[in-house]
Amino acid sequence: MSTLALWIPLLPLFSAAALAAVSLSGRVKAKALAPALAVLPTAAAAVLTFVVLFGHGTGAATESRIRYAATGGPELWLGARVDGLAALIAVLVGIVATAVQLYSVTYMAHEERYTSYSALISLFTTAMLVVVYSTDLLVLLVGWEVMGACSYFLIGHHWERPEARSASIKAFLVTKFGDVPFLLGILFLAHGAGTFRIQPIVQHAIQQGGHGYTAAGAILLIGGVMGKSAQAPLQTWLPDAMAGPTPISALIHAATMVAAGVYVVARLYPVFLVTPAALWILAISAALTAVTAALSAFAQRDLKRILAYSTVSQLALMVAGLAAGGRDAAVFHLMSHGGFKALLFLGAGVIIHKAGTGDVDELNAHSLRKKLPVTFITMTIGLAALAGAPPFSGFFSKESIAGAAYDTATRGETANSVLHTPPSGIGWLVFSATILTGLLTAAYCFRTWWMLFWPMERGLIRSTEEETGAEALEALVAESTGNAMGAGLAAQPPKTTSARPEAPTAELGPLVVLAALTTVFGFAGLDHGWFPTWLGDADGAPYRTAAADAGKLLQPADAYGLAPGLISTILALLALALGAGLVASSLRTKPGHDPNRVLGILRRPALAGFHADEAQDALAVKPTQLAATAVGFLDAEVVDGYVRGSGVATRALGEGLRRLQNGNVQLYLTGVLTGVVIIAAALGFGR
Repeated sequence: MSTLALWIPLLPLFSAAALAAVSLSGRVKAKALAPALAVLPTAAAAVLTFVVLFGHGTGAATESRIRYAATGGPELWLGARVDGLAALIAVLVGIVATAVQLYSVTYMAHEERYTSYSALISLFTTAMLVVVYSTDLLVLLVGWEVMGACSYFLIGHHWERPEARSASIKAFLVTKFGDVPFLLGILFLAHGAGTFRIQPIVQHAIQQGGHGYTAAGAILLIGGVMGKSAQAPLQTWLPDAMAGPTPISALIHAATMVAAGVYVVARLYPVFLVTPAALWILAISAALTAVTAALSAFAQRDLKRILAYSTVSQLALMVAGLAAGGRDAAVFHLMSHGGFKALLFLGAGVIIHKAGTGDVDELNAHSLRKKLPVTFITMTIGLAALAGAPPFSGFFSKESIAGAAYDTATRGETANSVLHTPPSGIGWLVFSATILTGLLTAAYCFRTWWMLFWPMERGLIRSTEEETGAEALEALVAESTGNAMGAGLAAQPPKTTSARPEAPTAELGPLVVLAALTTVFGFAGLDHGWFPTWLGDADGAPYRTAAADAGKLLQPADAYGLAPGLISTILALLALALGAGLVASSLRTKPGHDPNRVLGILRRPALAGFHADEAQDALAVKPTQLAATAVGFLDAEVVDGYVRGSGVATRALGEGLRRLQNGNVQLYLTGVLTGVVIIAAALGFGR
């Protein structure tokens, strides 16, 4: 199966190359082929990922590789490594990429740059598949960086809009800031293990423990994880990335770029598991990100920004699960989240196209429940899954993270496994953050669903103006919508939707499929052995229940179980009920007011993302600008001054000598005589 996996990324790569050629040709007839060139190769790649998944089954990891370069040190290998983790995530990438390409056929039909847009999506898909299947960390890094470049172009697709340009640059720079330590981490791991191949690096970590180069590499890799998966303090780029087309948001948020950071930690999990310092860093960053991003999602008014902050929060839950020893739970939630988050973004695209706005207060006046029945049902399923409501996939996957954290917190250290378990303190931190995030997620999901589909009393904006002042509100709306027209939304009357059909089949079809998957996928966690058996152990070895019970796998037996636990399930359901109840109570006591008023003094800072942009500006941007100014001054006034001064001095000296060399013999003799007298006097006084 690893040989077949070598060819899968070539299909979307062929699609990208063919679409680029069509775009450059400029021929109208050729552009008519663009939808087929975009969808069919990507769909074929998705089908082949299923072939690889079922062909691999529950076996051990396999590799197909060729040596790319003999360096005299660690060699570079081109190849594919297929284990349960790679096979499952590749399926997620293939499904979501195909859904996005199909959805874009009609959603982006009016775009003149549709061909180049779809070519970049195909290249994006290729890069993520390279990350998933790669057997060598440097080849993985190539796919990692290609994704960064594609995100720059896709977020800035509408480059004529200033906010799109700035968002694309911001995404590129912030993620590259994290990629510097990521590259160093790869070099440290390769130096310690003597190779860039993933399997020997993992085995070296298991045998040697978290010391020296392994520990340094694990900690440095976290920089890239924080950048790609938008974790504090590098989370600020993702909400602004909403300036790109909505299908791109679905692709980035569900199955490619932001999933890559979580995937790399899961892929190299033994490296992190033997490094407690790395686990603590991941846990603290994830707990902080999960709660603050959920608060920010609750405060937003733009639909896409609500979903963006929710992605940041849900990614933090995955990272937290990894930190708490719940690798299987984190991967389970990664796959579950990929399905329902793609569903939510694609549904948001239908709504925004229909209503012409993404402001949830304006959308509240459109009677979307009646005019968009399919979108209403599928978005309801997606929001219920995001909130963690049973029986949808989000309930099972999020509860599995809470359960894994609770097991770690109450189990403590154990010798019944090859590797040590994370400290119990991490378990308590992650468990508390997961329950609190669940409460906030339920609240903002219920608020979003109600404001989208159940008309409220008008006067929301007037009431908010009375509380904050008209000028402050205008700034808040502009910030929330994230576009140049945002400041004028409050003054515009609600638009009315047209009598057009709800949406083309190419857009509604992916919604229905993703909604169906979201409804049934969670039940995979009920079978104690199904998901762990297909996922395998963290080193690529096959999972066997008997081996886990005997302590022969990398983690204790309960780390592989995804079935809901009693205490974690009760607390998760209580958090769900309390979050939804807070919003319902707010709607009942003050109809027509935005339920996010329950945030109180936290609403304004949450709306501003807790001023993370300002903090980055103060801690990184301004010091860099000051340092650049100082370097410029030193270069212009000191270095250049020295060069200019030496030239002036040389010229002045030459001018003086030139005046002495005037051809007057008497002057020459006088000078010689004066010199003799001075020398004689000096010698006389010296005695």
